[in-house]
Amino acid sequence: MDWGYLVLAIFFVLFVLGTPVVFAIVLPSLLYIWCEGIPLATVSQRVLYALDSFPLVAVPVFIFVGNLMNAGGITDRIYHFAHTLAGRLPGGLAQVNIVGSLIFSGVSGAALADVGGIGRIEIKAMKDAGFPVPFAAALTGASAIVGPIFPPSIPIIIYASVTSISAVQLLIAGILPALLCVAMLMIAVWIAAVRKAYPRSASWPTLREMWTAFLPAAPALLTPFLLVGGMLSGSFTPTEASAVCVVYILLIGRFAYREMTLAFIHKAALDTIRTSAAVLIIVSAAAMFGWILAVEQVPQSFAGWFRDISSNPIVLLLIVNLIFFVAGMFVDSTTATLLLVPIVAPPVVAAGVDPIHLG
Repeated sequence: MDWGYLVLAIFFVLFVLGTPVVFAIVLPSLLYIWCEGIPLATVSQRVLYALDSFPLVAVPVFIFVGNLMNAGGITDRIYHFAHTLAGRLPGGLAQVNIVGSLIFSGVSGAALADVGGIGRIEIKAMKDAGFPVPFAAALTGASAIVGPIFPPSIPIIIYASVTSISAVQLLIAGILPALLCVAMLMIAVWIAAVRKAYPRSASWPTLREMWTAFLPAAPALLTPFLLVGGMLSGSFTPTEASAVCVVYILLIGRFAYREMTLAFIHKAALDTIRTSAAVLIIVSAAAMFGWILAVEQVPQSFAGWFRDISSNPIVLLLIVNLIFFVAGMFVDSTTATLLLVPIVAPPVVAAGVDPIHLG
């Protein structure tokens, strides 16, 4: 029996039926282990091996950073600065939504932190200004994709842990794609705003107004430069950068903004525990699932299938983009990375695609 494809088929059926992702991964894995008579000690070893990863430590820490920003008044100041900067552009608050997401993503590294933090402010402001609520919600979700691309990026750190690629190089490589995404979103909003006459600020900001809005946000705006500069200079790794970021956010929240209280920190810590637990459970389950596929040589089969289609790196990259595009309709980026990267990366890299480019 070809267990590898059977496990994949069971996972797909369970997922389509609405089973939570973790159970859709775990149940076929446990069935395989039981039928093959594999000792449970082997399972625990694979799970612990997956979680015993120094780069993965950065995941809960950056989640904590995003929650601290929401609790410490930093989000409000970032939004005010983005509003002053981009409010006069065609689309007004819609453009502010995009710029605010870019600034916020330079600290949080996660789409959920963006939507849950500055996204709530953006949607309410757009609704009050007369924007259609579906448009405001859709734009907030679309602009939040910058978070997982621009450094620090939690999905990029997970990709680095899966492929053993330099996380620093991956994070730096994410800057240009993130800026391209922002530019294309702003152009799309510009076109929609002109066609539908969306409201915008009455006048361009003066230099004094720009400076007045910039000063309160400056400590938060320095965070991406601190992180990227520290990693490029070799002062700290991405994991150490996450800890540095926590200390920095605590300091500016307590001494610069004076809104960071113990109650806020306690709430942020609880929210982080809940979110991190969900992410790391998926990581451990996907590690066991990936180990089973590796034992059954499913990645090798896919590599042969890729070679049969084409040896052209561009064609293979287009296929990978299509696979992740479809997968992204059903699973989050963490799950898609953990399940699909071990399968699609080997043949694409073997065809000459740089693993940093692929990441």
